[in-house]
Amino acid sequence: MDENLKKIIPFVKPYKFHVVWNIIYNVLYALFSTLSFISLIPMMKVLFNNAERVYEEPVYKGIFNISEYGNDYLYYYITKLTEQNGPQFALILVVALVISTFLFKNLFNYLASNHLMHLKNGVLKDLRKTMYHKIIELPVSYYSEKRKGDIMARMLGDVNEVQNSFFSILELIVKEPMTIVFTIIAMFAISVKLTLFVFVFIPVSGFVISRIGKSLKSKSVRIQYENGFLISIVEESLSGLKVVKSYNAEGDFKAKFNASIARLLQLSNSIGRKNNLASPMSEFMGIIVIAILLWYGGNMVLVEKLPNGQAVLDGAKFLVYMGLAYNILTPAKSISKASYSVKSGLAAAQRVFEVLEVENTVTDKPDAVVKTAFDDKIEIKNINFKYEEENVLKNFSITVPKGKTVALVGQSGSGKSTIANLLTRFYDVQEGTITIDGSNIKDITMHSLRDLMGLVTQDSILFNDTIKANVSLGKMSATDEEIIEALKIANAYEFVKDLPEGINTNVGDSGNKLSGGQKQRLSIARAVLKNPPIMILDEATSALDTESERLVQQALENMMQNRTSVVIAHRLSTIQKADLIVVMQKGEIVEQGTHEELLVKNGMYSKLVSMQSFE
Repeated sequence: MDENLKKIIPFVKPYKFHVVWNIIYNVLYALFSTLSFISLIPMMKVLFNNAERVYEEPVYKGIFNISEYGNDYLYYYITKLTEQNGPQFALILVVALVISTFLFKNLFNYLASNHLMHLKNGVLKDLRKTMYHKIIELPVSYYSEKRKGDIMARMLGDVNEVQNSFFSILELIVKEPMTIVFTIIAMFAISVKLTLFVFVFIPVSGFVISRIGKSLKSKSVRIQYENGFLISIVEESLSGLKVVKSYNAEGDFKAKFNASIARLLQLSNSIGRKNNLASPMSEFMGIIVIAILLWYGGNMVLVEKLPNGQAVLDGAKFLVYMGLAYNILTPAKSISKASYSVKSGLAAAQRVFEVLEVENTVTDKPDAVVKTAFDDKIEIKNINFKYEEENVLKNFSITVPKGKTVALVGQSGSGKSTIANLLTRFYDVQEGTITIDGSNIKDITMHSLRDLMGLVTQDSILFNDTIKANVSLGKMSATDEEIIEALKIANAYEFVKDLPEGINTNVGDSGNKLSGGQKQRLSIARAVLKNPPIMILDEATSALDTESERLVQQALENMMQNRTSVVIAHRLSTIQKADLIVVMQKGEIVEQGTHEELLVKNGMYSKLVSMQSFE
């Protein structure tokens, strides 16, 4: 059994009720599909005035004799109706029989499809839910290596492909094979000799069809990877549109996109050709079998005679036999199509499970404790940390007492932002420890750890929703009054109150309806409303103009009163009032002290200050 097939079984289990009923109705469909052809025999016999005459009511002799009993009982009624009311009444009976079998066949087909629909949609919902939960839970580090577009393609396209193609397997193993089985039983019942003759040709056509599908799975995997790449290009083009346009790079992006869709076209055409060949090839093979049957069976009807002078095969039975033989072609075509679908479904499932099986490296320990308050200090001891090969932090140690503001300064790439990533456990410490009130942060649940912290980053991330929804992200139960109060502390209410719908105004995609300073002040309001005891400010003013910076700086000072803060700063004007300034270079601490103490030392900090003019 394919590995991906095994992996999807747990998703099917909650819907086993629908699986069971789908199988039952498919078996009944297959049975009535065959009976609908067999019911044509008595109709044709009545039409050709060739019906068997049964004058005595047959006697039931047990289950093994039920077929003969049913046949005799039908002809007993036909004989009775013909004798009493004329052949047209017998014809009405056999026509009603034909209609009934076709009605049941289609009813069971509908019921089977209905249960399959519930199964497919249910599994699609569960797969999407599981995948989204996984995507949200995976650490930030996972996405620094992956294309977002590829993850989106797996989440949307591949999961859909699993739903559309994968469940063809139920038809592949139940509906169509059962139709073939019942049809073959009926064909044997009509003529053993003719059916054995057919069987010589079926393996030949089966072999030809299977040869076509050999390369489909690998091509399906390639097409799905290419889809992911394509969505990545679109996603990156849209999110970086200003850069693309300002650097006149539209041509480069168009070329990259065109190359991707050209590869997609080639792969799609290659897969499409083979898919399109499946149905005509199986039908053509079937027609060859039918043609040989017509010649061989026609001889049995017209030429070969029994000792009593009758034809070896009855004409009406032969016509129905031909119908049954053709009836095998439809499920055979469906099986060849479904087997191709299953191949592309398995390829899509492989990509879905690649994400679902990624090990989450940043998780809670089984015995992790919930920490609800911050009482004493944060200690960072002897940290060594690297993203790839080279250490970003080297033997780094600082203490942040409760109620104090500690600022980290230094040139770009000195490891300042890494401290924010480690404190919030976006990444886990590799060597050394980070403790809060003496508890290692790895021993605290991530939810309660992050509950103690408010994070304001350089990139003010807002969602395509209202100001109210964006600000209340950390406290969903907040009242409008609390939100307005947070906006006032963040110096944001002065522009929010002038907006058309106030706090119910939509900020647009990524907050693009607002200026950089306005977005940043909303990010600060979000942190204010959450009201955490520890605040982490990661270059919160570096992307702002002087006027916006003044307003944001004021907002930050309002927020940082009586609060423990770790401030990562690029602009030194923002951290003069810090209780401790830690100067970093290439992941190491080179100086630390207050603003005045460090100026007196006339070292690295003093050099950085002289490079930046104060207001």
